[in-house]
Amino acid sequence: MRVLVVEDDISLGGVVQRGLGEDGHAVDLERTLAGARRAVAINAYHLVVLDLGLPDGDGLALCRELHENERPPRVLVLTARDATGDKVLGLDAGADDYLTKPFDFAELGARVRALLRRPDDARSPLLRVGDIELDPAAHAVRRRGVMVPLTAREFAMLHFLIDRKGQVVTRTELLEAVWDSNYDGLSNVVDVHVANVRRKLDLPGNPAPIETVRGVGYRIED
Repeated sequence: MRVLVVEDDISLGGVVQRGLGEDGHAVDLERTLAGARRAVAINAYHLVVLDLGLPDGDGLALCRELHENERPPRVLVLTARDATGDKVLGLDAGADDYLTKPFDFAELGARVRALLRRPDDARSPLLRVGDIELDPAAHAVRRRGVMVPLTAREFAMLHFLIDRKGQVVTRTELLEAVWDSNYDGLSNVVDVHVANVRRKLDLPGNPAPIETVRGVGYRIED
């Protein structure tokens, strides 16, 4: 899942970014309200972890703006404002959860997982393509009823492909969705992960339905 962390404390923001990245999320970090607005205008995020006390404005303004989107991301407010009134304001502004500083990262990680397990109202919590079933809530994949063990990134990649079933997804789109905008590792990381997912989904005489579109990317179909 793609996550945006909005935190002006460089050290804390880096810790949250690394921790969520280790949980398998693609995480971008912004330190200002203006930067966060630019990021959400360019990228489709599943979750925004949002500080309120930003150097150029109140994070509640962004929370309200996100809530007005056609498909708003989940919003987890992460702030030092611990008064009951502040919590009420945050939740009324559209936040899905509210966690105060200081915090334990294990709790933050658990809250993030809980928010990302919530299915969108407009779609079924189960995604299917052919005989493959992906359950976002349980973070599980089955083929013909048999569990397929995928890593966090492999799961995120397959989720992205199935969510766009029938569409050609470019390598850049996969890279941005499953890793993050600052990834500078191996250029063939997408191809390697797709190959791993295919291998795990393959059955004798029935290969994984992930098609390579030469020079473009990948497509998954029934």
